Amino acid sequence: MQKPPKKKAFILINWLLKGTIAAVLMFTLYRQVFEDGGFFLALKALRGPLWKVNWPWLLAVFLLLPVNWALETEKWRRLLLPFWKMPFLRAFTGVMAGVALSLFTPNRIGDYGGRVLAVPAQYNWHAIMAAVVGSVAQLLVLIGFGVVGALYVAGLYYGKAMLLFDGFWWLAVAFMGILYLLFFNIGWLSTMSRNLPLPRKALRVILLLKRYQPSSLAAALGLAAARYATYCLQYFCLLAFFGVTIPVGAALAGIATIFLIQTSIPLPPALGLLARGEAALLSLGVNNSQDVAILAATFTLFIINLCLPSLLGMAVIFRINVLKSLGYEIEVVQNEPDRHYTDTSDGFFRS
Repeated sequence: MQKPPKKKAFILINWLLKGTIAAVLMFTLYRQVFEDGGFFLALKALRGPLWKVNWPWLLAVFLLLPVNWALETEKWRRLLLPFWKMPFLRAFTGVMAGVALSLFTPNRIGDYGGRVLAVPAQYNWHAIMAAVVGSVAQLLVLIGFGVVGALYVAGLYYGKAMLLFDGFWWLAVAFMGILYLLFFNIGWLSTMSRNLPLPRKALRVILLLKRYQPSSLAAALGLAAARYATYCLQYFCLLAFFGVTIPVGAALAGIATIFLIQTSIPLPPALGLLARGEAALLSLGVNNSQDVAILAATFTLFIINLCLPSLLGMAVIFRINVLKSLGYEIEVVQNEPDRHYTDTSDGFFRS
């Protein structure tokens, strides 16, 4: 039976969207891997027998890669539980799609769009809310360890600058205490929003925060801390792989500072790579002649943790009916008399 014209239009738009996303993603990856010189920088750092001796460090980084994204998936899936129970594998596909879209969007906005594609259209806002709360949990962990690391690095390498912070460390502690207090009482935001002149639809979304109990927020925070430890360990392993000799304490403090600086700059991860490279030299390369190795470790972490998962995310997007996941094809499907088109895949094409 021939598909109606409106159905054909939806199929065409779906593939145009996917083709555009794929083209932009591949262009972004090409620019960051080859044109900006990161790939050749990593090759330069690996000259000689270094990689033959240090290869177990690189193997550890690859082994930690699935742990990193499994923790992120579980964090999002648990925060979505008050609204919809999502299978882990399906949540993982949404996270991977988000990684692909986030590479070329400011401040990782595309991450939310990718996760929306993995849920039925009626749960789109729930998925975004769960992702936002999970990002806040990750940010709290990152800021907490980042501030401690930055103070350590300032005292170690920038003694004069440290005088500016001397005696004011308690302000950082108090600030973090307030942030954690607000996080564990995130339902306050929904109560306060009732008194604001917000559109009813926006108010409905904010009211979803009342569904989060302190226990679920604590679990999200624990998963965020575990994930933070994982990708910090990956960074440390890459520094060891490229032969960077820095004391463990200074290296971990420098890594925490790098992530803190990068988070403070609202750029796509692809452009944030440049900022992370400069931050790495400020935090790890002071009085150090191993600039090339430090930059190579920074670039390699970007390739392993973001570029490789983004390719998997792109494959996921090609299997999704994008318009249906966003709710734009519901009316056509419901009014279509031929039951061949009324599937319950919620946007996922059947294999």
